[in-house]
Amino acid sequence: MKNLRITVNGNVYDVQVEELDAPAGGSPAAAPAPAPVKAAPAPAAKAAPKAAGAGEKVTAPMPGTIISVNVSDGQSVKKGDVLVVLEAMKMENEIKAPSDGTVTSVLVGKGESVDTGAALVTLA
Repeated sequence: MKNLRITVNGNVYDVQVEELDAPAGGSPAAAPAPAPVKAAPAPAAKAAPKAAGAGEKVTAPMPGTIISVNVSDGQSVKKGDVLVVLEAMKMENEIKAPSDGTVTSVLVGKGESVDTGAALVTLA
């Protein structure tokens, strides 16, 4: 048995594949394929569609769900401005700008789940 992770249209599936020996006369006997089991999306899969801009990455301090994004690409921010609000353990955590700068990319959207250390916004 081989365990494989397959992504189809952005959905990640963990599947098991069994290699069958081919009979002497041709193709292997047909065996019913198990139904794919939908796995939780890998953290890298979430970040892959959006490219990070140049500059300092502002990351998630803990796993949670994005409940609001308060900035957009090209927006100027001051140190302490709230960039994103992250809900973790039923608490809203404001993720603030560590310094003055300009938002070069917003890497998350409302409702998205993130892991600890996931890039949320890039500042230059």
